[in-house]
Amino acid sequence: MREEYINFNEKRMYIFSELVRRYWNGGLKSAEDLDDLVRDIMDKYGFGDAEIPFIKDHIRLAMGLDPKGNVAFDHELTIIKNAGEISHPIVAKLDGPCEHCEEPNCECSDICRYETSIYRRKGPVIVNDKCLNCGHCVSSCDFGAIADKIEFMPIIDLLKDSKVPVYAAAAPAIAGQFGDDVSMGQLRTAFKLLGFKDMIEVALFADILTIKEAFEFDNLVKSEEDFFLTSCCCPVWFNMIKKNYPGILEHMSPSVSPMIASGRILKKLYEDARVVFIAPCIAKKAEAIEQDLKGAIDYVLNFRELKEIFNALNINLSELEPDYKDQASFGGRIYARTGGVSFSVKTVVNRLEPRRVIMLRAKKADGVKNCKEILDDLYQGKKVDANFIEGMGCPGGCVGGPRTNIDVYKAAMKVNEFGEDSLIMTPFDNLNVMKILKHLGINSIEEIINNEEIKKILSR
Repeated sequence: MREEYINFNEKRMYIFSELVRRYWNGGLKSAEDLDDLVRDIMDKYGFGDAEIPFIKDHIRLAMGLDPKGNVAFDHELTIIKNAGEISHPIVAKLDGPCEHCEEPNCECSDICRYETSIYRRKGPVIVNDKCLNCGHCVSSCDFGAIADKIEFMPIIDLLKDSKVPVYAAAAPAIAGQFGDDVSMGQLRTAFKLLGFKDMIEVALFADILTIKEAFEFDNLVKSEEDFFLTSCCCPVWFNMIKKNYPGILEHMSPSVSPMIASGRILKKLYEDARVVFIAPCIAKKAEAIEQDLKGAIDYVLNFRELKEIFNALNINLSELEPDYKDQASFGGRIYARTGGVSFSVKTVVNRLEPRRVIMLRAKKADGVKNCKEILDDLYQGKKVDANFIEGMGCPGGCVGGPRTNIDVYKAAMKVNEFGEDSLIMTPFDNLNVMKILKHLGINSIEEIINNEEIKKILSR
């Protein structure tokens, strides 16, 4: 295995951090400046001329653009300035590195066996109509052969435009991701230093969707044979069902994810707002540009990218003065880990119908393999002893996403701790929910499933 390619995920982050630092400070203005970056990368890591196409591909992907091999840089910076969105495909396989891989049982050839089954001997072929964009192939290949687009370059221009209010919508899994001594209040301050108008907890919108799904469960599950598939969180889970199990799709909630709800609602509340979702997930990049969901979220950044942005711009989180806001409930905040959605919906169902005869019995699956197993059982009519089925594509839930900064066990613990710090126990008790709903013309919690405007916002 060639030394230059080893640990390439870290080298890729160096490429990204250099793009951020130079573009933010006005040091990237022309194609020649991008060529200078290529030479600096070659000198730093000992790449030869044969690797120039590979380096250019990673620069383009780190800018949010498609790889083009050895094609000369030309209008990339102009394209970025005018980009309204990042286009498909999100995940790309690059030419070159697989030819030098000497691993006899390369992990990337097995990682997506539950999604797409077409592979070449030297590396995977990504079949975009089958790929679920879970991103685990990206993090598992440390040879730089598979990579996802990074969306920060066009965000820089938005953040520097004082006329555009840009909101950071932070996923619940963000708790603890940037150090044991870094609070959510300090993260909010950091986002404001970058130029964001504010950081909003997506857990707040999870609270709203929890209430909606609780009503839906109450309406749909009337007998012991009925069951309800939540769609509330994970695009990998949703797309797995949509693409492979159409026979049980009718049991799935029509709700959008908390990410989509956050963008749609923030844009209703704040004129001309732009919304950037912050997550541990690569699949969310693809979800944001699905045809029926486009426009809610402008760009998606993951935790690993955000960490590099803070480092590149010399923002020391632990030294910042915290800006605290208590926006979400315990229930909304624990959406980040396996079982969180089930717990949250059950608390609201119990509040809505405390005398309900058929109680909510949850079955949780995490990781693509486990999700597939439970869906196979449901599809074949096997009894699963549950009427509320929660699935998350990553092991452990969102806290096990491909772009987290800490291990899944610690991340789940931090999410639980942050949830317990909330002054609000359940979504039903969250007065912030009612304030938002009133802004949208709703005066009682029951209207959440009958009001046409809110149904349009919260449904696919």
